[in-house]
Amino acid sequence: MQESKIKNYLLLHLVVFIWGFTAILGALITIDAIPLVWYRMLLAVVFIGIYFLLKKKSFKIDVKGLLKFFFTGIVIALHWIFFFKAIKVSNVSVALVTMSTGAFFTSLIEPVFFKRKINGIEIFLGLLVIAGLYIIFNFETEYKLGIIYALIASFSGAVFAVLNGLFIKKYQADTISFYQLLFGVVFVSVYLLFNNGFSASFFQIPISDWLYLVVLSSICTAYAFIVSVKIMKYLSPYTVMLTINLEPIYAIVLALLIFGEKEKMSSTFYLGAFMVLFVVLLNGIIKNSTAIKGKFQQKLKRKK
Repeated sequence: MQESKIKNYLLLHLVVFIWGFTAILGALITIDAIPLVWYRMLLAVVFIGIYFLLKKKSFKIDVKGLLKFFFTGIVIALHWIFFFKAIKVSNVSVALVTMSTGAFFTSLIEPVFFKRKINGIEIFLGLLVIAGLYIIFNFETEYKLGIIYALIASFSGAVFAVLNGLFIKKYQADTISFYQLLFGVVFVSVYLLFNNGFSASFFQIPISDWLYLVVLSSICTAYAFIVSVKIMKYLSPYTVMLTINLEPIYAIVLALLIFGEKEKMSSTFYLGAFMVLFVVLLNGIIKNSTAIKGKFQQKLKRKK
């Protein structure tokens, strides 16, 4: 059991690294956020569908499951749209540091669905994240719109992470991923139809964008999405969301290497970012010490 947990922690960190690279791809792709999300989700559905056919897996799902995945598919689509909008109007560093508020949102949402008491430590750590974000927001005024978009993306991300923590108890990760992404692309398609978004220029994509979109939809979406949902079987939504806060570290380093001057921020930004990322480390220490204490107490009870 412990080995399985360690394996899933390592898988989670691999997924977080991949998601960090997702932000880089979002900045490299030249098309706007909404068509970007449409192509990403559509291609991911195709890749997962091919996986189902090769593995001879059934697409069958109950009506209740379809309704659940329809709702969360819309939430995921909105999450990605606002995430990429945040990157487009600000930069990778600002968007991802702001996304770290996901742990705070999850600490409020998770107890409602998992029927447990609100954890004071989780709230405190979440407030520390907010404090770090406040420092950034106050001094990096030119990125305010990007911060607002990223906050919306963060909240919606927390919602579907918590709900997937419930769904994984009944449904398989690849089934959840397929239908959520399918309904997500349907939702975006309906939006584009009503807004005359499917123009000739919509389908005129540069070759470089196609290459980035294939990587984004296959590795960064289809693979990472299935693994991230599967991990929810073994790790709590809060732990997953807080570990995802390491994403800015990977992405900021990558962004500095790839984009150079565009990603260099003020010392105040890095102070706020340090506060946010420090919370991740602090949470790991607290959770680890609590787990060790719990095991020690269980051993004492057995001896008695």
